[in-house]
Amino acid sequence: MVHGFISSWRRVFSETKCSLRRGQFGRPRCFSLVAHKAELDKNNVDSVPKLPPFDYSPPPYTGPSAVDILSKRKEYLSPSMFYFYQKPLNVVDGRMQYLFDENGRRYLDAFGGIATLSCGHCHPDVVDAIVNQTKRLQHSTILYLNNAIADFAEALANKLPGNLKVVFFTNSGTEANELAMMIARLYTGCHDIISLRNAYHGNAAGTMGATAQSNWKFNVIQSGVHHAINPDPYRGVFGSEGEKYAKDVQDLIQFGTSGNIAGFISEAIQGVGGIIELAPGYMPAVYSTIKKAGGLCIADEVQAGFARTGSHFWGFENHGVVPDIVTMAKGIGNGIPLGAVVTTPEIAEVLTRRSYFNTFGGNPVCTAAGLAVLKVIEKEKLQENAHVVGSHLKERLTALKDKYDLIGDVRGRGLMLGVELVTDHKLKTPAKLETLHIMEQLKEIGVLVGKGGFYGNVFRMTPPLCFTKEDADFLVDAMDYTMGKMQ
Repeated sequence: MVHGFISSWRRVFSETKCSLRRGQFGRPRCFSLVAHKAELDKNNVDSVPKLPPFDYSPPPYTGPSAVDILSKRKEYLSPSMFYFYQKPLNVVDGRMQYLFDENGRRYLDAFGGIATLSCGHCHPDVVDAIVNQTKRLQHSTILYLNNAIADFAEALANKLPGNLKVVFFTNSGTEANELAMMIARLYTGCHDIISLRNAYHGNAAGTMGATAQSNWKFNVIQSGVHHAINPDPYRGVFGSEGEKYAKDVQDLIQFGTSGNIAGFISEAIQGVGGIIELAPGYMPAVYSTIKKAGGLCIADEVQAGFARTGSHFWGFENHGVVPDIVTMAKGIGNGIPLGAVVTTPEIAEVLTRRSYFNTFGGNPVCTAAGLAVLKVIEKEKLQENAHVVGSHLKERLTALKDKYDLIGDVRGRGLMLGVELVTDHKLKTPAKLETLHIMEQLKEIGVLVGKGGFYGNVFRMTPPLCFTKEDADFLVDAMDYTMGKMQ
C-alpha cells in the first residue's frame, strides 16, 4: 500500500504541484517540481537555514552503502517493511537529538525513532547502564532473583498515582496492550472493550481489534471491540466539546453490549492517528461511564508517557483521571525493546489463576536501561525541557500556520506535536502530496520529521526530550523556507 502510494506520488508530483499561501486561499498555484528544485539550487546558500552547532563528529563509516543495504533488505526482509524518502536514509550514527548518515552528514531528528528516544541517541548514562549490566549478566530468567528488575519496578511504580504499583514487564507496546486487555477481561468476566476510532494500539490479534484505522487492520477475526466516535477537536463533529462525544460511549454500552463491559482503552494523545489530543472533558466523563458499566480504564501511554507532554509525566494526567491499568513502551527504554503494564495489586491478582510467563520481559539489561532512563529524565530536568521547548515550538508553528493556508491545524502538547496540512480549510482536504514533498525538502536541509494520521497528511514531531530552542527554531525555519518556495 505504502509503496504504491509513494510511486503514485512520484508520478503525479513529477509533473505539477499545488500550494496555498495566505491571501491566495481557494486559488492554488501550480509549479513544476523540476523548476522548484532549480530555484532551490540557485538560491544563495546563506538563505538556507543552518543546523545549530554541535560538538560531535562521527568516526568514518566503512560499512555497506545505502544501495547495498536496500538490495539486501528487498531480498531478505519482509516486503511489508516500508521506508521514508525517495532515497532511503542510511543512518549509521546518533548522538542526543542528531543522526548521521553514511557520509557523516548530520540531521536533526525531530521524530525520535517514533517517540522512542526520551533521553537522546546514545545517551552516555543509558549506554553505560546497558554495557555494565551486559558485562555482568546479560540474561537469566525471572525464575531467579536479580536486582535490576526489582529496582526498576519500584522506581516506575513511584512515578504513578494511586495504587498503581504492580508492574509486569513486556518487550513492546503491542504486547503490553495485549496483556492489559486480557487482564481487563479476566478481572471483569466480560469480553467487550471500547476503543476509539482512529486509535492505534498495536498489530497483534487483540490489539488489532482495538486499533481503528483500516490502514493497520488485516482481514482476520477481531472480536469484542466497539469503536466510539473520536473526540477530535479539529475534525470531530462536536469540535472541542468533550462531553458530547462521551455520550457515544454510553450509547455503545447500551445498544452494543450486554450492559457490562471489560474496559475502555485510549491514548491521551493519539500518536499514529496524527497527534490528536482528546477533547477537554472527554476522559473524565467516559471514565465515569465505564466504571458504572463495571469496566476498567486502560491508559495507553506508549507514546505520550515518560515526560513527553511536558506539563505532566503521563499523558492521562493532563485530563485529570486515574486509570486502572497503564501500558507503556517506547520512551521507557530510550530505544531498548521494553514495555510494561502497571496496575493495582487487586487487579494484578487475576494472572495467578493460570501460569503467565514472559521469557524476555524484565530482562536485566533492559530493566537496567529503563532505570537509567528515569534517572536521566529527573537529573536533566527533561520534563521541564519538554514543556519549555515544546511550548516555544508550538508557538512558532502556530505563527507559521497564520502565514500559510496549507497548514490547517497545529496541535499537541510538550514535545508531542502535530502539524496537519490541508488544501482547503473549509473542507479540510488532506494535502497528501504536499506533505511528502515537504518531508523530502526538509531532509535535504537536514531535518527529519515523521508523518501520520489516517490520510498521511500530518507531520509528527516527537523529538528526543533534550531538544533545544535552537533546534526548534531550525525546524520551523526549515519548514518556512520550504513552504515559502511552494508558489
